[in-house]
Amino acid sequence: MPQDIVREEMQYDVVIVGAGPAGLSAAIRLKQLDANLSVVVLEKGSEVGAHILSGAVLDPVGLNKLIPDWQAKGAPITVPVKEDNFYILGPAGQLRIPNFPMPPLMNNHGNYIVSMANVCRWMAAQAEELGVEIFPGMSCSQLIYGDAGEVRGVVAGEFGRNPDGSPGPSYEPGMVLAGKYVFLSEGVRGSLAKEVIAKYDLSKGHEPQKFGLGMKEIWEIDPAKHKLGTVTHTMGWPLGSNAGGGSFIYHLENNQVYVGFVVHLNYKNPYLYPYMEFQRFKHHPMVADLLKGGKRVAYGARAISEGGWQSIPKMVAPGVALLGCSAGLVNVPRIKGNHNAMLSGIDAAEAAFAALQAGRQGDELTAYEDAVRSGEIAKDLKKVRNVKPLWSKYGLIASLTLGGADMWANTFGLTILGTLKHGKTDAQATGLAKDYAPIDYPKPDGVLSFDRLTNVAFSATNHDENQPCHLKLRDASIPIAVNLPQYAEPAQRYCPAGVYEVIEEAGKDPRFQINFQNCVHCKTCDIKDPSQNINWTTPMGGDGPNYPNM
Repeated sequence: MPQDIVREEMQYDVVIVGAGPAGLSAAIRLKQLDANLSVVVLEKGSEVGAHILSGAVLDPVGLNKLIPDWQAKGAPITVPVKEDNFYILGPAGQLRIPNFPMPPLMNNHGNYIVSMANVCRWMAAQAEELGVEIFPGMSCSQLIYGDAGEVRGVVAGEFGRNPDGSPGPSYEPGMVLAGKYVFLSEGVRGSLAKEVIAKYDLSKGHEPQKFGLGMKEIWEIDPAKHKLGTVTHTMGWPLGSNAGGGSFIYHLENNQVYVGFVVHLNYKNPYLYPYMEFQRFKHHPMVADLLKGGKRVAYGARAISEGGWQSIPKMVAPGVALLGCSAGLVNVPRIKGNHNAMLSGIDAAEAAFAALQAGRQGDELTAYEDAVRSGEIAKDLKKVRNVKPLWSKYGLIASLTLGGADMWANTFGLTILGTLKHGKTDAQATGLAKDYAPIDYPKPDGVLSFDRLTNVAFSATNHDENQPCHLKLRDASIPIAVNLPQYAEPAQRYCPAGVYEVIEEAGKDPRFQINFQNCVHCKTCDIKDPSQNINWTTPMGGDGPNYPNM
């Protein structure tokens, strides 16, 4: 940053980056504990919920603890799960897995199908009623460090840089929002959390984080086929042995269903095309019959943390704490993380409140780390810690059988497998193109399946073309010189928004093109690039997807 840029500074007790369930829970709990605390929440989306694609099954344990009377206060949580279905798919049929052998933790009784975007909008309203300041459209572009090396704040609201990074004619330098403590609740692979983890070596002694790519469409279907409160999960086809993953279909209100597909990002074949696997999935007879006569109304994608218990880094460093998916608190077999995100926000808030009461600031909130590693979050994640490594190493059947047995044993406080390791990162898992054959995917039909660019339009994604590209290449030569010959440049396939292209024209050398305007902020490129050459950074505030308020 040029030395002549001067920024105003605002002081708070706690600065929170990200208005998801973790950040909002922390903000609410802080103000519940002390109404006089100054708390600010900074959200990069154009509004709270803009970057949260609706559709999840919520375990209300966190919300029950935070706002016990949430029903009386009108929370948009009104569709209890009535039916659970689990299937293993083949190309033309399906085998239902009975519910009775499932460990109790897999039961969705007492859970709700929700739009997390709307839940977060409601939580934001609760926070503001308590006096929390929430600023949407405010990307946090950098961390500010104190003299002792502690995180003391963030820069937010910087606008108007030219594509080359220089200040433009309408440049706004943004402000420094300083806090006695800073909470990072950016979601998966957030750029500030990534910096903190590296700077303070927080992953030392922990397994590498693992990830999945989750893609989701919202459909309005024939009312005759709609079954309010029904939850369906599938595994198997079309992924087979090519990759781990599966699907989810949730029936919400207004004849809507949320159709989602997750591909584990530790797949080896660089020719795998996760987005097209999702589109192919919808042509399975069971799914096609459900969607026939309906229409897709929204699309989006995001990475999901899958490493679980053994991959959670140290969550605190001087002045800063990692919350929710910034720490990786998703329960993989349950496909749930919102409840743990809320619990982490509560734990962080209580630790910060105690520290502030004692006159402390800028130190490590060890009480937060202790609470996560010994409380309800630990109880939830320890039971399922071996499901992901079993799936990665031995496949679907081993995950169902050995993983299921291990979950049952852990339910009774027994450990039969100990804690298995993950080993490689997802980037390192990518195989060489010469060892694999390209995969021939059917062309989308425009009825059930769609090409990427058509679907991206249904995410309402927008980025100002006159800003710097937020997808930074550490070495601009690597995509063509290394990734293309060795890995068939998988960026042109793993990105669910068509951001990356290899342009080949007669008589010219291939060139790598980044269409950053398409980016839906899923962070897959930052995770899966085999050369770890792509660094996802935060674009200007308000840019990115604008998921519908439904």
